[in-house]
Amino acid sequence: MKVVGKNTVRVDGIALAKGKAVFADDLQLPDLLHLKLLYSPIAHGRITHIDTTKAAALPGVAVVLTHRDFPPHFYTTAGQGYPEPSPRDMLILNPVMRYVGDKVAVVAAETPEIAQQAADLIEVQFEELPAIFDPRDAIDNPVVIHGEISDDPFLYDPRRNIAARVTADLGDVDEAFHNSVHVFEREYSTPYVQHAHIEPHITLTWLDDHERLVIRTATQVPFHVRRIVSEVLDFPLHRIRVIKPRIGGGFGGKQEILNEELCAAVTLKTGRPVRMEMTRREEFFAARSRHPEIVKLKIGLDADLHITAIDLKILENCGAYGPHALTVMSVTAQKTLSLYKAPNIRLHADAVYTNLPVAGAYRGYGAPQGFFALESMLDEIAADLGVDPIELREKNLFSPGDEIPIARILGEGREGYEMKLNTTGMTRCLQRGAELIGWGERRGSEKTAVCRRGVGVAAACQGSGIPGIDMAAVFLKMNEDASFNLQTGATDLGTGADTVLAQIAAETLGVPVERIIVYAADTDLTPFDTGAYASSTTFVSGGAVKKAAEKLRAKILSQGKLLLNTRRAEIKDEFVVAENGEKISFGEICSRSLYTDNQRQLMATASHMSYDSPPPFNATFAEVTVDTETGLVRVEKIVSVTDAGQVINPPMAEGQVEGAIPQSLGMALSEHMMFDKKGRPLVTTFHDYHIYTALDMPEVVVEFIHTHEPTGPYGAKAVAEIPIDGPAPAVVNAIYDACGVRIRNLPVTPEKILRGLGKLK
Repeated sequence: MKVVGKNTVRVDGIALAKGKAVFADDLQLPDLLHLKLLYSPIAHGRITHIDTTKAAALPGVAVVLTHRDFPPHFYTTAGQGYPEPSPRDMLILNPVMRYVGDKVAVVAAETPEIAQQAADLIEVQFEELPAIFDPRDAIDNPVVIHGEISDDPFLYDPRRNIAARVTADLGDVDEAFHNSVHVFEREYSTPYVQHAHIEPHITLTWLDDHERLVIRTATQVPFHVRRIVSEVLDFPLHRIRVIKPRIGGGFGGKQEILNEELCAAVTLKTGRPVRMEMTRREEFFAARSRHPEIVKLKIGLDADLHITAIDLKILENCGAYGPHALTVMSVTAQKTLSLYKAPNIRLHADAVYTNLPVAGAYRGYGAPQGFFALESMLDEIAADLGVDPIELREKNLFSPGDEIPIARILGEGREGYEMKLNTTGMTRCLQRGAELIGWGERRGSEKTAVCRRGVGVAAACQGSGIPGIDMAAVFLKMNEDASFNLQTGATDLGTGADTVLAQIAAETLGVPVERIIVYAADTDLTPFDTGAYASSTTFVSGGAVKKAAEKLRAKILSQGKLLLNTRRAEIKDEFVVAENGEKISFGEICSRSLYTDNQRQLMATASHMSYDSPPPFNATFAEVTVDTETGLVRVEKIVSVTDAGQVINPPMAEGQVEGAIPQSLGMALSEHMMFDKKGRPLVTTFHDYHIYTALDMPEVVVEFIHTHEPTGPYGAKAVAEIPIDGPAPAVVNAIYDACGVRIRNLPVTPEKILRGLGKLK
């Protein structure tokens, strides 16, 4: 291949390097209003009185809106395929407060400072209600957080505070445990963690020359934004245009409709452009986070150490509202149960409401929680039975040709589809990673020093889009100089998706990637795409690009044969070459087609949806040092080896892995959103919330194992989410190898290490 698999420069690289005006906030609008929100100071209560008189009278204030200004239309903020498999439990502004940070009122003013001053002038009285902060206390609690909704098919049982439930059964689990030689049972937990993307949520709205609503917003899901804003404001969809500019990070946090509906409502009410930018403090409590989960695992094995049964229980804390509640824990289960063969499976998962901030989509989408539990437990089993953790994993892996049975039973919000494994490089990932970390030399070595080193491993799998749901469409047209316009609804989050799609188009058409001009994610000008989530862009959107490019290549060949007056010809190096050697260039074919001969535009469209979602695989190895006097853990080295099929762009794929590792290390060792006894956030700045920085990073080694996935474009599988699943459990397993302390609830802290060593009560 000439383009795919090669180190291709990003199509947007020069603009980004030069600091061109490409992000949402780079657009300067005249006569702009600025939005600020008044947030609830209590975790649970009802507004009994609200007076906006002083706020509205403040000079520079254009409008103040409360729940009285909006009809009681319930919706979900989750940017998912329609109908969204999330509870419709939210109002634009609600008279009932369900967490500290719930929206009380919105103010639009001439400056952000005036808007904030006006918000502070709003007088509100609340009837405070009892609150629930521990998900273990939520089910059947006399405090009911959402008691007013009864007819939502995706809301499981609001009277019991259960937002969603997922169950599944395969085989006879009880009989399998009865006959197992070894049975292990453990519980693990993961906390709230924040996306911490550099660019906050920011939205601009205005009315164009035709009084159509334009929304320019940092979003992963422009088409979902258009649909949901249309629905909740009862405004015609055809009069809404959503533009996705460059995005300064999303990681799932921008798979949410957070402020677009508010900005749109104010623009429609005032006729003026509106801007809203969330502060970093607001991002911590008013945006979204990763769902905390409590995961219980029971695993049986036979005498040969083959897994006989898995019983998986999940308790997910979705916070005060339920966007993504059902689907995140579905992914926790489906991905966790897709890695190892288990003929007998039982699943029970509940997502419960609490009076804490709302959780949502975060890179990995439930899989990091599940693999922390599974891969920690595999290590515990290996230690108890005295076997090598790698050998235990290899013994239980699926092989090419195997069906992964849980995939048929469990989809996202519905039943799944048959999944037969075409390719897996999992064994090679484990073996290569072991070589790179020095597994045999370092594992289980003498541990007598104060500072002790250990190594750990974790395996993981993910998916490539949501089968039977995700869909993408593209449009390709040819220009006179043999360049091509690629219009795609796919959303580049800074991941390089535009470049990957351009490479696929260029490879198929047989032209340099510089000839592909990408225009993306404008609901007026580009075809539909479900958006950037579920590791879908390369596999699903790339599949659409390849189809369209193949159609256009066939049209170019057909037109070339017509212009050459021949029946037989082929494409060679941007020429159509007849069997007699006569040839005509791509550029001449297009020029003559547009202006002189058999005039028509050479163009093609294609849509792509797949019932396949081939899993990429990853093995992550960690080397750590544990100071047994202070409990401090230092990660010395991370080795990440991934099977992503045919890697389309190696440097960008490496960048995906290198970006995922610090996010997972943060979840393992330093990141934790904490709240006081009244549900108020204690951590709202990067001074208190410690993400991994360049100063904290260990040595990182990234490699890819090549496989060729027949269902993916040019053999590609996804790479976006898979590398985030393994570092946290690998680090925890390395800590155990270093000092013998097993941590089952993240994050690991010095106190937990010292307590495990018996040095702290």
